[in-house]
Amino acid sequence: MSTFSTFVRLTHGVYRRRLSLAAHGYVHGDLDARLHLAAWHDDPYPLYEQLRQRGRLSRARSGLWVSVDHEVCRAVLRDRRFGARPDRLTVDESLRDDFETSLLGMDPPDHTRLRRAIRSDLGPQAAVAYRPLVERTVDELLDRAEQSGRFDVMGALARQLPLAVMGAILGIPAERQEAFARHAGVLGGAIDGIGSMTQAARLRTASRALDRLLADLIELRRGSPGDDLISRLIGEADRDVRGHELLPLCTTLLVAGYETTTNLIGNAVYACLRRPEAWTALVAEPEIWAEKVVAETLRFDPPVQRAGREAREDVEIAGHLIETGQYVVTLLGGANRDPAAFGDPGRFDPTRTARPADLAFGGGIHYCAGYPLARLEATAAIAGLAQRFPDLRLDGRISRRTSGMIRGLAGLPVRTGGARRR
Repeated sequence: MSTFSTFVRLTHGVYRRRLSLAAHGYVHGDLDARLHLAAWHDDPYPLYEQLRQRGRLSRARSGLWVSVDHEVCRAVLRDRRFGARPDRLTVDESLRDDFETSLLGMDPPDHTRLRRAIRSDLGPQAAVAYRPLVERTVDELLDRAEQSGRFDVMGALARQLPLAVMGAILGIPAERQEAFARHAGVLGGAIDGIGSMTQAARLRTASRALDRLLADLIELRRGSPGDDLISRLIGEADRDVRGHELLPLCTTLLVAGYETTTNLIGNAVYACLRRPEAWTALVAEPEIWAEKVVAETLRFDPPVQRAGREAREDVEIAGHLIETGQYVVTLLGGANRDPAAFGDPGRFDPTRTARPADLAFGGGIHYCAGYPLARLEATAAIAGLAQRFPDLRLDGRISRRTSGMIRGLAGLPVRTGGARRR
């Protein structure tokens, strides 16, 4: 296909998607479509409650099935009769192939084989081993942030920490980490699909650049192995990871590890700073409360708001027949505020004890492989802020990401208040 033909097809897809979402959301009042529109990005939770009034599982105008019911969402995510696929309404065709060749879009046995290959580097035991690196990195980042007295939590800490940790896991040389971060951020911003031709051009450039950087790193490790995940994956190529799978697997790990942790940190800090009682408790006992704050943020305002599943066969769920090939969108942010599962679900309460499992990291075989590391990084970041800056406060307007899938902040300006504690 010629470059011009590709451009025309991409242009058509971008604007067709935007018009479809606008028509479904603004004209026809489709609640699921509205979740992707700018007017509802700041606070999607009232829309989730409207969806809840329609029943445990309902059909959107687009043809997608949607649910904010905790039990239904958990059942769909764990049911092997559903496969992971992006929905046709909200994800561009230009991104579909990349999704389906990544770990996120695979089904067993390939998914099982690749998960096995990365388990030892991302599981609970690995997270314990990375704790000194995480805590040291938090201290270094806060040392830099402290110098001005005013800084952006997202730029100074939330984006930098997971990049440094993923850089160490993958064996990315320090001098290349900034370039990796820049390109990974562009890819992460397109998770919801391409919204403009400018974004499409940036995505194409970033994707090619990141592929080159990773390909060069893979070749480097072939000739000079190190104590890192890429070196181990190369060494296990004959058993678990095939040659053509190595590059997309590394891309998925880099982007997913960066996106989830970055937005979890930002959402947790913002939730506490908006509630003086939560911040005061955190400052008093950061070693205890930081973990509780992270757990409650994952329920109250999770970084990933939705996950799509495609029926591989006819399945009956909550009294409805989901036919083969139909999509169910599990709205995780809504399910985590289901009053049938959580008492007073609209209240941010780190003191919660007995609770069902939240769905922030998905469920079933596609449960996030790096969740122990994400929780460790977020806990260390929040504890570090509370220990270092007990008088931290918001200082300016926050800005949000423009996404219906990823819930996070683009900017979180704060001031240290002068007080300091080591």
